[in-house]
Amino acid sequence: MAVCAGVGVPLAFSVGIVFAATSDNQDDSGGSGVSSGGKLRVGQGYVPAQYAGLIEKAAADCDQGLSPGILAAQIQQESGFNPDATSYEVRTDEDGNTYKVPLAKGISQFIDSTWADQGVDGDGDGVKDVRDPEDAIPAQGKMMCGLLKTAKKYPGYNGSPLELALAGYNAGWQWVDYYKGVPPERFAKGQTFHYVKNIIASAAKYMAPESGGGKLSSAGWTLPVNGSLGTPYHQQGSSWSSGYHTGVDFVAPTGTPVKAAGPGVVYSAGWAGPYGNQVIIRHDDGMYSQYAHLAKTPQVKAGQKVSGGQQIGVSGATGNVTGPHLHFEIRTGPAYGTDISPIPYLRKRGLDL
Repeated sequence: MAVCAGVGVPLAFSVGIVFAATSDNQDDSGGSGVSSGGKLRVGQGYVPAQYAGLIEKAAADCDQGLSPGILAAQIQQESGFNPDATSYEVRTDEDGNTYKVPLAKGISQFIDSTWADQGVDGDGDGVKDVRDPEDAIPAQGKMMCGLLKTAKKYPGYNGSPLELALAGYNAGWQWVDYYKGVPPERFAKGQTFHYVKNIIASAAKYMAPESGGGKLSSAGWTLPVNGSLGTPYHQQGSSWSSGYHTGVDFVAPTGTPVKAAGPGVVYSAGWAGPYGNQVIIRHDDGMYSQYAHLAKTPQVKAGQKVSGGQQIGVSGATGNVTGPHLHFEIRTGPAYGTDISPIPYLRKRGLDL
């Protein structure tokens, strides 16, 4: 549910909410499961064909690194891709009788006050219609883009910019400020906490596999996979035995090519328990990079020389995961616990992220 940052208490959490789709004529059969433009995966169980272009454009119009897979996962969570969806506030009258009042509307589930602030006339017909996907999806992208920009101003908050933006979209930015991060599970019966986790975990499903990584930098380095950043380095949490996240996650659907970030020699390749299928590479500067949760047995072996951009496997969800992604670490040694922050390391090698 899209909630303005200025709303004092998120309505979705201060009252009972009942979700109801006022129409059951949603069409999600618009394709055979092939990708649209090499970006979104279109078809039954993925993104309805009639919305793929709108979602991709909304993401492309954002200069903050917004993935169309995130927007698609949001829409699935919000309305199941149903432009006629409505959620209701349940109220009780003085006689104890309950009744419903429409609250959030449309494919992106905007409440009226948020739509008044964030709504756009995406199709140029002179009307900002919350139930028109050609208006609502661009508005969703605009709101998420603004939240991402705001989130990047608070690197000390608990959560990646994407996680903070999703929490702001669902609950209102004032709650992100209040908790200095994603609101904890105890907030609003866990609705925002799980909203964020579920969308990030499912976003890769809606992205069609692409060629991994990008162009090589002048130093011979590249991003290890084509995907948006998910859980950041050093995020605190009980999910990790060290008490924090020891790498960065790239959201990438199963089957996306994973490439060596830079030149080096494969230190190890194979099964690694909680990390699933993984590869560890020793680079020329003595540092190590780790690529975890690969879908299949790695395509390289220990002792093999690799160059930056060389494919070493494909992304997946092996080991302890909640969804497909690439877990990437930079280490001072090959063993767990020698991690450093990957982003500054990659930036020093000419990569833009």
